[in-house]
Amino acid sequence: MFQDFIEILILSAIQGISEFLPISSSAHLIVVSNLYDLKTSSLLIDISLHLGSLIAIILFFKKDLFDLKNNQKLLGLIIIGSIPLIIFGYILHTTELVHLLRNIKIIAWTTLFFGIILYFADQRKVDQNISTNLNIKSIIFIGIFQILALIPGVSRAGITMTAARFLKFNRVDSGKISFLLSIPALAGASFLGLKDLSNQSIEINLIVILAVILSFLFSYVTVKFFLNYLNKFSLNIFVIYRIIISIILFTIIYF
Repeated sequence: MFQDFIEILILSAIQGISEFLPISSSAHLIVVSNLYDLKTSSLLIDISLHLGSLIAIILFFKKDLFDLKNNQKLLGLIIIGSIPLIIFGYILHTTELVHLLRNIKIIAWTTLFFGIILYFADQRKVDQNISTNLNIKSIIFIGIFQILALIPGVSRAGITMTAARFLKFNRVDSGKISFLLSIPALAGASFLGLKDLSNQSIEINLIVILAVILSFLFSYVTVKFFLNYLNKFSLNIFVIYRIIISIILFTIIYF
């Protein structure tokens, strides 16, 4: 039981932190799995982890999400921006092409390459903000970039922030756009997971409940921390971190 708790703690930390920071959850799972033989990982646990993150982001942005009178346009744009990911995600899931991309070499290179792209995007001068400049054209641009997140190692948060920074949105608003776009993405991932589980017997036990709770806590704290961080600092530390993770992956591959 103690070992199960440690594993769920590790998986929850990876999910809650890497889902909302511009780093790669796939890369971290590979590194951890090479150091630690995870036995509790399963589709039900994956769904539980995503559910915890989904609840966290909804609660964090509850004022924006439930204030339909003032934020109807914003919510509509988030839905529009999520359509490309939903379409391509469903295609990859149903055709099982996504499994072909789960290759450690691909993840190593995407972690490195898109980290460098994030660096150049973050150097852009700022003259855009959500309230006045987020429109159908810009959200579709970001939504198309988000499709790349289906490739393991890219990082959904990283690629959406990269797109937003290329469009000259400030860092905090880039983070908010990324976080809001995560809601349909997490909901979609949970739905597809539940669809796959529909023909299986599901046992809701303490480990599953713990996965939801811990993922929620890690996610909520990460979102709060990251928005405060973006208000003061650049994204350079995450670029450096991605380069270090890619070097670790290359070491695993070639040595």
